[in-house]
Amino acid sequence: MIDAVTRLLDGLTAWQATLVVLAISLGAALVVEVVVIRGASRLVRRTDTEFDNIVVRNVRWPLVVSVALAGIYVLTRTPAVVESTLVTADLLDTFFGRPSLAVIVLAWAWALNNLVNEAVDVVKEKGSRFDFAPVFSNVWTLVVSVGTVAALLRLYDIDITPLLGAAGVAGIAVGFAAKDTVANFFGGIALYFDDTYKLGDYIVLDSGEAGTVVQVGIRSTTLMTRDEVLVTVPNSALNAAKIVNESAPQRRRRIRVPIGVAYGTDVDAFEALVVGIAEAESLVLDSPKPRMRFRRFGDSALEYELLCWVASPTRRARATHELNRTIYQRLTEQGIEIPYPKRDLTVTSSPGSSNPATSSPLAGEGEAVSGETDGGHDRRD
Repeated sequence: MIDAVTRLLDGLTAWQATLVVLAISLGAALVVEVVVIRGASRLVRRTDTEFDNIVVRNVRWPLVVSVALAGIYVLTRTPAVVESTLVTADLLDTFFGRPSLAVIVLAWAWALNNLVNEAVDVVKEKGSRFDFAPVFSNVWTLVVSVGTVAALLRLYDIDITPLLGAAGVAGIAVGFAAKDTVANFFGGIALYFDDTYKLGDYIVLDSGEAGTVVQVGIRSTTLMTRDEVLVTVPNSALNAAKIVNESAPQRRRRIRVPIGVAYGTDVDAFEALVVGIAEAESLVLDSPKPRMRFRRFGDSALEYELLCWVASPTRRARATHELNRTIYQRLTEQGIEIPYPKRDLTVTSSPGSSNPATSSPLAGEGEAVSGETDGGHDRRD
């Protein structure tokens, strides 16, 4: 590019060459602003996503500044200008050329950092998998800052090799000193990319803790239990634990309500009654439909199970409570027996024993204790 400009400026005076280069650069910057940027802005307004608007908005000024300052940098490399000035080429480069490039580097660094931060804000507003996006924003800001400093040092011919060596040694020292923090950080990243859970999910850990995910940070994840107690768990521990996400892949969950009825019950009427109770319960979803399952012949009861669905895991306990209450009331009204263990003790006296009325019913000498079992009644002899 510089060679082409040099041939274009061949034969012009220093002032003429300067005016031509500045006119070209400013004209190009104006074209970029009026034609390219505004045209792109009109196009992205027609899209449904916000991310393209963020890109156009953030690259606008760095692009215009880069095109405008490119003329100043070219002037410091143009022989017609350099040879006619009272200062050396090195001075021109020091005071005009390199500062122009430095401004361009800073403008693009600001744009890239701001672009990612705005994208993170959009992701947070729309609801991300969990509140881990700010971590990437902070890491990206650190990367851009370090990269910008390295580019500026390289621009001014400052050797950054010793700095890289020192940074490596410092990184090792920090890694050993903060190994738990580092483990939690990378554990959180692994959980994010594995899509283990997101904000609002109800999870159960193999250690017994269960709750709704309310916050995910760099170091730990916070759960809100059903008792409204906050439990903070390190991300490294979560990364190594068995996690049951009861809100994925969908939030609805099936509940099982065991019911036992006495032998001799009309099973068709009983099943219809219980299914009707479930369909009338507001906490139970209409689809999939509730249904009854005859599981086994028990010792003293026909063992059934009511299967139905609720909208979220946190509604299971309340729905089970309401169903149990209503089922008990309706079965009682309909005269359908729910067997339960009973024990009857009968005290008899053997020949030669004392008066049964005055002896102990359980420990009387010469007495026998008998029992009977019948349909849930436990009797022993």
